[in-house]
Amino acid sequence: MAENLLHKYVNIATLRRILGGSIRMTQPGAFNDPFELLPEIIVRTDQADEQVSFSFDILAPRRTNPLEAVVQLNDGHVASDITSRHILDQLNQQVGILCLSKSPNSILLWSHYADQYQGGVISFDANHEFFTGQIPVDYVEERPKKHIDSYKSEPVPLAELCAKSVEWQYEQEVRIIRALRDCKKTEHLDQRGFPVFTADVPQEAVVTVALGERTPVAEQKEIYQLLRETKIGLTLSAVDNVGYGFRQEIILYPGDFRNPTVSPRTAHLFVDSNSFYAEAARWMIDNHPTSALVNKTV
Repeated sequence: MAENLLHKYVNIATLRRILGGSIRMTQPGAFNDPFELLPEIIVRTDQADEQVSFSFDILAPRRTNPLEAVVQLNDGHVASDITSRHILDQLNQQVGILCLSKSPNSILLWSHYADQYQGGVISFDANHEFFTGQIPVDYVEERPKKHIDSYKSEPVPLAELCAKSVEWQYEQEVRIIRALRDCKKTEHLDQRGFPVFTADVPQEAVVTVALGERTPVAEQKEIYQLLRETKIGLTLSAVDNVGYGFRQEIILYPGDFRNPTVSPRTAHLFVDSNSFYAEAARWMIDNHPTSALVNKTV
């Protein structure tokens, strides 16, 4: 298994789409945090209502203290909400962002983004070329301040805008940014009215899928059938016996070895198959003491 992994917490519908080769590149204004890519922009008072066209560099690293010496509010300088929102509006029209996490098993991420443990976590090979240009989010105590002149002098590295409050630090987020012109525009709008853009993600970039503690049995079976003829691993999360965490019960190992693993928690996946595993699965369901306690719907 690849050692360097990035993870995406998703509901089952999104999991299906990604396994089908399509992943959304989301405009920053469509995120759940209204401060996304929205730094405080410091301007002279005579620039407060100025409309400026900016250019952005998707892959450039953060600059070293660009004009940091002149970002303090004082006589003759103000923070311009108009300019900040104008920048965000331009970004919404130009870029899409894929949000991933370094954390493979966060109980908060499971709850917030994986349909309250009914979805799954897709683990990607971070070394795959699809993930070129990774930007770790910078978690900061104070909202970043930028002088408007630092946006005029040269293309702005978008890495500089990938900063969030420390309250989001548990996400351990890494971002991939792409120009929307290089993505596919679908016919759909999201719940906030943003057009949905996607990129083609190759199957070989997916290492394993972990289904949630509460993923319904029918959807567990569906995902198993989707993956059984691939090289993608599959696990089923279960509340661990000790502490606040999950253990991962292996269903399919990633790679070429595809013989499934049967346990009381996963037996229902195999009970109706025409294979050696069906007999073992039926025995576990009928006789193992935990079989009546797992995969309950009520």
